Amino acid sequence: MAWNESGGGDKDPWGNRGDQGPPDLDEAIRKLQGQLSGLFGGGKGSSGGGGGISAGSISLLLIVLAGLYVFSGIYQVDQQERGVVFRFGEVMEQEVTPGLHWNPPLIDQVQLVNVTQVQSHSHQASMLTKDENIVDISLTVQWVIASAADYLINVRDPKKSLDQATESALRHVAGSSTMDQVITDGREAIAVEVQERLRTYLKSYGTGIDITKVNIDRSAPPIQVQDAFNDVQKAKEDQQKFINQATAYSQQVVPEARGKAQRQLEEAQAYRDRVIARSEGEAERFEKLLNEYSLAKQVTRDRLYIDALENVFKNASKVMVDVEGGNNMMYLPLDKLTQQSGSNSSSDITALRREMEQLRRDVSSSRTVPNNRNRNN
Repeated sequence: MAWNESGGGDKDPWGNRGDQGPPDLDEAIRKLQGQLSGLFGGGKGSSGGGGGISAGSISLLLIVLAGLYVFSGIYQVDQQERGVVFRFGEVMEQEVTPGLHWNPPLIDQVQLVNVTQVQSHSHQASMLTKDENIVDISLTVQWVIASAADYLINVRDPKKSLDQATESALRHVAGSSTMDQVITDGREAIAVEVQERLRTYLKSYGTGIDITKVNIDRSAPPIQVQDAFNDVQKAKEDQQKFINQATAYSQQVVPEARGKAQRQLEEAQAYRDRVIARSEGEAERFEKLLNEYSLAKQVTRDRLYIDALENVFKNASKVMVDVEGGNNMMYLPLDKLTQQSGSNSSSDITALRREMEQLRRDVSSSRTVPNNRNRNN
C-alpha cells in the first residue's frame, strides 16, 4: 500500500508523522548513513541517536572516486587530429598522436586540433597596380594546420592574422604588376607569388598555418570603369588582329618574292652560261675555220660567202639577183616556193632544191668572171 493512500497511516518516506511539513534533511541523511553502515557491516547508531561512517565505506568511496578520476582522464585522439597538453598551464613539447591516451585530470588539459582538414579563407579587396590602375581582386586561400601547438599558443587569433597577411601579400604583388598582368594571362603567376609570400609571412609569425593553394577567383577593373575598359580591350584585340593579318600577308608575299628573285637569278645564271658557252663555241669554231682557211683560202672564202647568203635568204621572202651581162634582174619568189613546198609532193621539193643549186652556181660564176678578168688585167 502506498504511503499516501487511505489506510497507509500518516507515514511518509522521509519519516514525518502526522504533519504535512517539509522533510527533515538531517534525519534523511542519518538514515542513509545507517543503511550504508548496515550494508557494509558497520555498527548502528552510537550514543545520542547519531549514526557514523565506517572505515570500509570510506575506503570504498575512495576507490570509487579514484576509479572515476582515472576513467575521466582517458581520451581518444582521431587519426586526423593532434593533441596539445597543458600541464598546469604550461605547454608540453610533445604532441599527442592518434590513439587512446590518458592524462591526469585537473593537472593536464588536452586540446585537440584537426590538422588534416583543408580550410579556406576568402578575401576581396581593391588594389592599385604598378601602372596606377585600380583593380578588384577576389581570391581564396586554402590552408591546413601544420603545427597544433603553434596554432593554439603563438597567435591569439590565427585566422585574423591569416586575413591580414593575405591583404599584405596581395597588395605587395599587385602593386608590383601591371593591370594587364593582373586581369589577363598573369593571374596564375600572381597567385603563385602571393602563395609563396603569404607562406613566408605566416611562418615568420609562427601561426602554425601552412598554405596549400591560392586561387584568384576574379580580377577585373571597378564597375564604374568597366565599359571604358571593355572598349580598350576591344581596341587591343583589333590591333592584335591587324598585326596577325599583316604578319600572315608578309609571310605569304615574302616567300613568293624570294622565289621570283631566285628564279631570276637562276635564269641570269643560265643565260650567262649559255652566252659563255656559245662564245666559247664560236671562238673554237673560228679557230678551226682559220686552220681550214689557211689550207684552202679560196674554197673557204666561197663557202663562207654561200653560208652567209643562205642565212640571209632564210629570213627573206623575195630575192632580186643582178645578173651580169645584161639589164635584166632575176626574181626569185621564195615565199611562193615555200608555200608550194608545203603543199606539193616530194618532186616539187626536189625541183626547189635544183633551183637553189642553180642560183648558187649562177652567183658563183658571176663572182668568178670578175676575178678572172682582174687576174688577166
